[in-house]
Amino acid sequence: MRLEFQEKPWDLYISFGYTAVVTAFLLVINAGTPFALLLVLFAPGYAFVAALFPSSHGVDKPGINWVERIALSFALSIAVVPLLGLLLGVAPWGIRFAPLVAALTIFTIAVGLIALWRRMRLPPEQRLSLFLDLGVPQWREYPIIDKGLTVALGVSIVVAGGILAYVLTTPPPMERFTEFYILGPGGNASGYPTRLNMSESGTVLIGVANHETSRVNYTIRVDLVGVRLNYNATEGVNETVEVNRTTLSMMDVTLADSQNWTQSYTFRISGIGLWKVQYLLFKERDFSRAYRETHLYVQVS
Repeated sequence: MRLEFQEKPWDLYISFGYTAVVTAFLLVINAGTPFALLLVLFAPGYAFVAALFPSSHGVDKPGINWVERIALSFALSIAVVPLLGLLLGVAPWGIRFAPLVAALTIFTIAVGLIALWRRMRLPPEQRLSLFLDLGVPQWREYPIIDKGLTVALGVSIVVAGGILAYVLTTPPPMERFTEFYILGPGGNASGYPTRLNMSESGTVLIGVANHETSRVNYTIRVDLVGVRLNYNATEGVNETVEVNRTTLSMMDVTLADSQNWTQSYTFRISGIGLWKVQYLLFKERDFSRAYRETHLYVQVS
């Protein structure tokens, strides 16, 4: 089987089509895919090399053959991508997925158009050509430099494929954490009882969600803390100083991994002034230090 082109730059047309299709797909799914590897590791460098060397080996000076052209394409792609990342780092868009994909696409197509312009200015017989007979290669006929580049290219492809396979088959480490929160009586982050009359009841919803990848025994302690506002003249702000502390309630909750727990909690404060209702979460009955904490300031009159 024989593959060939010279008069028409089919390699650049294929590069343009691949870049456009893969870019559209990436922007739609907003995530990476193995089909985009060539967009990062090969296409930008190939367009760059095509712009530098628009003609076949031996016509332009210096000329490069196809083995050298492919090797340079990988090398230049690896060099171009970090440079585009640096440019995005100082741009308003930042180094994010969509801007990075767009930058790669714009660079590849822009440089590819320059390569197309340069190549089409040459006479047809001088343009970059490929005449490929598909069959078993005669290894002994290749010069030493071509053998070395072929081996290096093969090794790099195998290593890149192994890294890709490892990334795809190895799940990322799970982040272990616990959600601990309070909501208003309606179950929303609003309507908190921040102003009460003396001995008037206030109600919140306490929530715990276990994401620790294992079963956990929790203890929730609710403290009533009397606070006083002191003005810090140096900083120019008011600071809260704890005056007294009383434990109102203790609750034990055991949750399996990914299990949620919520419960309505009602409190009353019998003294006027500013109070902090503090909710402390402990794990496995270790009361030396709170694992999570949240609080609510209440003004009582």
